[in-house]
Amino acid sequence: MTPAESDTSLLAPGWAGSPAAAATADGAFLRALLDAEAALTRAQAALGLAPAAAAPAVTEAADGAGFDVRDLALRARAGGNPVIPLVAELTKAVGAEYGPYVHRGATSQDIMDTATMLVAVRTLGPVLADLDRTQRALAGLAAAHRDTVMPGRTLTQHAVPTTFGLKAAGWRSLVLDARDRLTAVRDGLPAQLGGAAGTLAAFTVYGAADALALPAAYARELGLREPALPWHTLRTPIADLASGLAFTAGALGKTAVDVLTLARTEIGEVTEGSGGGSSAMPHKANPVRSTLIAAAARRAPQLAATLHGSMVAQDERAAGAWHAEWEPLRELLRLVGGAARDAAELAEGLRVHPDVMREHLDLTNGLIVSERLSAELSDVLGRSRARELLTDLARRTSTEGRTLAELLSEQSELKGVDLTGATDPARYTGSAGALTDRALERR
Repeated sequence: MTPAESDTSLLAPGWAGSPAAAATADGAFLRALLDAEAALTRAQAALGLAPAAAAPAVTEAADGAGFDVRDLALRARAGGNPVIPLVAELTKAVGAEYGPYVHRGATSQDIMDTATMLVAVRTLGPVLADLDRTQRALAGLAAAHRDTVMPGRTLTQHAVPTTFGLKAAGWRSLVLDARDRLTAVRDGLPAQLGGAAGTLAAFTVYGAADALALPAAYARELGLREPALPWHTLRTPIADLASGLAFTAGALGKTAVDVLTLARTEIGEVTEGSGGGSSAMPHKANPVRSTLIAAAARRAPQLAATLHGSMVAQDERAAGAWHAEWEPLRELLRLVGGAARDAAELAEGLRVHPDVMREHLDLTNGLIVSERLSAELSDVLGRSRARELLTDLARRTSTEGRTLAELLSEQSELKGVDLTGATDPARYTGSAGALTDRALERR
């Protein structure tokens, strides 16, 4: 294969070199297809539907050696999928005596779907490990900064104070939600076996007294879930996988876009541990990990939409629907795998700057606690007058460059009113600490 023809992920720095890249490569798919074929022969041999010696013969021949991925890809055009030429090559490799037991009773989609499930399971293992790294790092940040006060921002503007600990705990909560969803999806991914039209009919011809026992034996051989029904056109496993992956990309994307905002030069409340350089500007340390995660999060929903669209699959085998799944599913696995790797590195290396956060709390000269003052002064002045006064003082803080605390101290109608600490942002974080503690209880 020439460099121009190989998949080197030149345009995919988000997942290049990741465990997901290796687990979804053409060679990994070939391995899964061969594993699916060998497991089918072993399952039939275990139920007496094939000679006992056929199982090791097919398994040995399916070791992957001697199979040309590019040749199989080109030959797949004739039948529309790579299983057809693979079966021909595997049958030849097994030899005349046991070759007839390769793929016996199955259809191409049985093998293709099963191999896809194997690839997904093998990819999700490293993804889940990276999500665990991420949540542990975020838990550490949340605990360390439980009481680190910072501006809470709504619609891009300062709203009321919050804490960085609560923000990090929120990021972690999304990561745990993603972990739980992907774990449930992974543990439920089924093998596929139904034969030509999902009836298992051919297996009865080959001697199965109870054809329903074969899918269970097949699933056991592969470590996949036993399917309740053949799902050639019942695409729940693919839709569930797509949903879990898209959610994970979005969950990680939330952290990424927050970091991108907080790491802006003019904000600088956090920085990535190892920023990326610029080809033209030597001074830059770009938040590259966050950038790549955000890019993945923007692409994932569209890929998932294609997979959900393939649920509209006609008859007992669709023309085009399951074929449309292969590339977007692989890309989705890769994107999420790369994003999970980057998220772990981002969380483990993130640097937090409490002094900058504290400085920013004073940018509005005390107005960040106006909600608190509005509530407290309503009891003294009445709601209407309190709002009128604070609106006027808010204007004056801007025009006169004075703090809200100064202006309040000059109001005759507030003489005798104890406002000690009322304008201190650190004393108006509500239940942020308790909420952080509650979030950190989740395992």
